[in-house]
Amino acid sequence: MKSHFFAYISRLRFISRWALMRNTAPENVQEHSHQTAVLAHALALIRNKRFGGHVDPGAAAVAALYHDASEILTGDMPTPIKYYSPSIRSAYQEVEAEANRKLLEMLPPELRESYAPVLEIPDPELRTLVKAADKLSAYIKCVEEVKAGNGEFGDAARQTRAALESFGLPEVDYFLETFMDSFSLTLDQLK
Repeated sequence: MKSHFFAYISRLRFISRWALMRNTAPENVQEHSHQTAVLAHALALIRNKRFGGHVDPGAAAVAALYHDASEILTGDMPTPIKYYSPSIRSAYQEVEAEANRKLLEMLPPELRESYAPVLEIPDPELRTLVKAADKLSAYIKCVEEVKAGNGEFGDAARQTRAALESFGLPEVDYFLETFMDSFSLTLDQLK
């Protein structure tokens, strides 16, 4: 059996994010997925080391790497549209689930069982950390755009920060307090 799964995954780099916004630095889904994986790994470690958690940081990173894989087939739906109404959100969740099923079907049968939990993230604790990392990645993008003088991201930055704080996750609060200010600095200021 020939499989197109990884050829599709490699195309994440062609899917642009933030389509409704003017960007000073374009971002694609592959870049976003990498950053989300780094952040999910960090949030899992913070949960374990600071707050007594028992999350597998590797599993968090892998789930985050694939968290937007369905967008290969669906494209990236802008957040204001995706969350416009409960019926649109529900319909989009069905489309995402179907896209993940199609991706799984592309794999040889012996690999499907291993990739299903990576694409679907059935573990609620892991899913929550990946969602938090996803939102944190969006917030970092907003902060960097505002730093570059792009006022278009000002409201998005405030809304995304509020969403992060509403998660009520101590590891997210710790990340925001400990690491977030650095994203507003220049390279020379980071020294």
